[in-house]
Amino acid sequence: MLGRLLSQFNQEFDEPTPEPPVLAARLEKLLTDGDTAILVGGDGPDGLAILRFRSALWSSGLECYLAELYVVPARRGQGLGRALMEAALREAKRRGADTMDIGVDEPDIAARRLYESLGFTNRVGGDDGPLMYVYERDL
Repeated sequence: MLGRLLSQFNQEFDEPTPEPPVLAARLEKLLTDGDTAILVGGDGPDGLAILRFRSALWSSGLECYLAELYVVPARRGQGLGRALMEAALREAKRRGADTMDIGVDEPDIAARRLYESLGFTNRVGGDDGPLMYVYERDL
């Protein structure tokens, strides 16, 4: 079911995706390794949040990376994404994280509004600070 949701997510945004059973096996391995948490919401389930944890360099806590947040189109705008994010923040704190970071595409205005309404920023030191960028590269 979670592999199906992730595959649906990538297909919605025209991104290449492995088949749902492959994704499910990868999720199972991540959960077994212990550095990943998966939160689900809705009856289908209709949404998920995937959190990845690692030891921090600049603090004694953990860093939490929101690897994915997805809500099926039919459930958007009904508070499920916010509920998943609030649960993700609680889970990150419970596990000892003192920061959470997220990468989001510029055109995804709904996600950006959600994250900003929950206190996330893309500016160093607050609203007047310089803009932060996230870079990635295939290896």
